Amino acid sequence: MMREVKTTRFGNVQVTEEQIIHFAEGIPSFESEREFIIVPYEGASFVFLQSVQTPDLAFLMINPFEYFADYEFTLKDDVMNKLGIQGPEGVAIFNFLTIPGGNVAETTANLLAPIIINQKNREACQLILEDSPYTTKHKLSQQSVEEDKGSSTVDSGAEGK
Repeated sequence: MMREVKTTRFGNVQVTEEQIIHFAEGIPSFESEREFIIVPYEGASFVFLQSVQTPDLAFLMINPFEYFADYEFTLKDDVMNKLGIQGPEGVAIFNFLTIPGGNVAETTANLLAPIIINQKNREACQLILEDSPYTTKHKLSQQSVEEDKGSSTVDSGAEGK
């Protein structure tokens, strides 16, 4: 069964229930937002996490492993259980981007709080890493932003790679 999602950026988007990603607890600061879809950014490896409920709420995200090859963290059992993750297959990891003042050269990635998606059951959460060397503002290099290409999802291990 198709469902229409009204968006400010992309117009009305037709999706199936299987395309909807569920955040049982919402996203920090957006706890009432529980359903999202992923909309690819044309010609780039960026994607948008678009709210199903709020047309003008969309978060720009990246596959962190395309920009930060040494990025790694461990998914604890409670997170794996909450999302129904059985093993490394079918886990997608993304990170939110910030473009301060619209200045692409200053784009940063929030590596401290990755988005974890179980691609099998579409359950997701934003995980705040504890005792982590990462911050909310890791700069993407200008070259990598301009030369952006590649896939928009990652089938990475449950340990973040």
